[in-house]
This record gives sequence, structure tokens and C-alpha cells, in this order.
Amino acid sequence: MWQKKIKKTIFTLNIDNYDQSIREITYPLISKYAEKIGAYFYIIKDRKFPDMPVVYEKLQIYELAQQMENDWNIYIDSDALIHPDLMDITTLIPKDTVMQWGSDPVTRRFRNNRYFLRDGRSIGCCNWFTIASDLCIDLWKPPDETLESLVNEIYPIAPEETKNIDRSHFIDDYVLSYNIAKYGLKYTTLKNKLIDLGQKDCEYFWHYYLCNNDKKIEKMKQVLARWEFMAKKKLHPLESKEKI
Repeated sequence: MWQKKIKKTIFTLNIDNYDQSIREITYPLISKYAEKIGAYFYIIKDRKFPDMPVVYEKLQIYELAQQMENDWNIYIDSDALIHPDLMDITTLIPKDTVMQWGSDPVTRRFRNNRYFLRDGRSIGCCNWFTIASDLCIDLWKPPDETLESLVNEIYPIAPEETKNIDRSHFIDDYVLSYNIAKYGLKYTTLKNKLIDLGQKDCEYFWHYYLCNNDKKIEKMKQVLARWEFMAKKKLHPLESKEKI
């Protein structure tokens, strides 16, 4: 029986050649997962918002996904490990729902506003892993506010301030949290879904941002040893951009 192919794209961000030693570990794993679920792997390399922090470039997904006519859009940070045994996460949620790995109470890092108050769910995004369908593409819609006004709404937590992480580093987390509240997007987390599936102890991801890259690579190798395999130091062909 003929069935329309569902189009999925996994996006990541690599502006100004992010640490190659990390990419040589993470990209083969992302590529392997993309191949498994029948997804394209698209690396955002070019600047579109030069006056904004680099992480703001993740919002290119808003236009890219529509140009590609994707059914599903998945974002994974370049420094995140993903286990290739992870199930096809597009089958775990309906198209009217956004999923991330986890979330924080919104006022842990962000100032309250009328959209957060009206929404009432207190969803503060952790945007290193995000999935949304074409129905929820407003999740990545760039706001009209200026950089200064957006940054003024962000308050890093104590460990982040100790590491001197600038407020602007969390601007994509803030914008996605803002859009979830503003557009009333349905929301869930993969952490909760794994509990429902009886797999709460399965380690499908590893992501840690409060250390330098040398320490991060050391930790990644420890995780891969625990997973009992090492990533090949050869990038998969799916790394290349899809033609649109």
C-alpha cells in the first residue's frame, strides 16, 4: 500500500567551526541516528542574525523547516551525545505537541511576563534537544524584541554565573519558552515519556555545558566507554546540507 513518506530533519548548529574534536565524536552518532529514523541531517553554518548571539541562529529553523516542507524538525546541540539505540522520537508525540529533553520552572532563569502568567504552566526551555512538527513551527519564530530587551529578561542560575556564562547564552532558551507560552503550544519532555515507557534509567543522551571543551571531551569518552562503543572519527555523508 502506498504511503506518503514523512519528512524529518535533524538540525544542529556549527557557526565559526565549533571544536572539531567534539564534532568528530558527536556528528557520527547524530548521523547514525538520522539514518535509522529516515531523517536528513542539516548543519546550520551560516549567519543570518549577525547582531545576535550565536545561539540565536537556531531560530533559522523557523524558515528552513518551512522551505524544506518538513513534517518533523529535531534540534540537537553539536556537543550532545545521542545513543543510536534511541527510538524514533517522532512516533512518541502527536504533531500538536512540542518535546524537549527536560524543562525548568520558567522563573528559575527568566523574568515573568504576561504570556508566562497567562499560560500558567511555567515552562522554561532547555533547548539543547527539541522536537516539533510543522504544526508547531512557531516554536522557533524569531521575536520582534531587541537583543537588549531579551537579555534583560534572563537571569542565569548560580553555577552558570560562577562559570561566567553570559546572559545572552540563554537567549534561545528564553525565546522558545516565550513562544510556547505566547502561542499556547502543547508541551512534554522526553524524560517524562521514558518514565511512561518504563525506560527512565536508559541513558540515551549525554549533554553537559558547565566545563571547558577539553574536560567535555574527557567526559564524552567516559560515556562512550560506558556505552561500550566509540564513535568513528569519520563523518557520515548525511552531515552535508540538504539542498533546498
